[in-house]
Amino acid sequence: MVTGERDLDALLKSMKPEMLDGIFVFCTLAPGASIPAAINPLLTFREQEGTTLVILREKAEAAGLAHAFASRLITLTVHSALDAVGFLAALTARLAAAGISVNAVSAFHHDHLFVPVDRADEAMALLREMSAGRMG
Repeated sequence: MVTGERDLDALLKSMKPEMLDGIFVFCTLAPGASIPAAINPLLTFREQEGTTLVILREKAEAAGLAHAFASRLITLTVHSALDAVGFLAALTARLAAAGISVNAVSAFHHDHLFVPVDRADEAMALLREMSAGRMG
């Protein structure tokens, strides 16, 4: 199995953020409710209060699902180790300092950041600055 990067400096320098197409939203289903067959969520997470779905906004609207947090998805293309220390903390702290909210998700190979639609370009610029070693 390929091991991800753990070194914080290497992660920051090689994160290569990419913004995916589309506007994503967060929806919730009642506990035990099944996911509508027409929905293919990007992310599913089961909590005590219900199931969270992250899907394209047009899919949520077509399914009649209430949704929140219209966001763009930025994927950090570096293969980060699941036990890497401080990577997301550094990124989210920098975005927070600029007043940009972020919902971060770590998957097996990469970290993903959901940022507000109207701040996505600014978030990308800040991430690129961090990757270039300019912490701002």
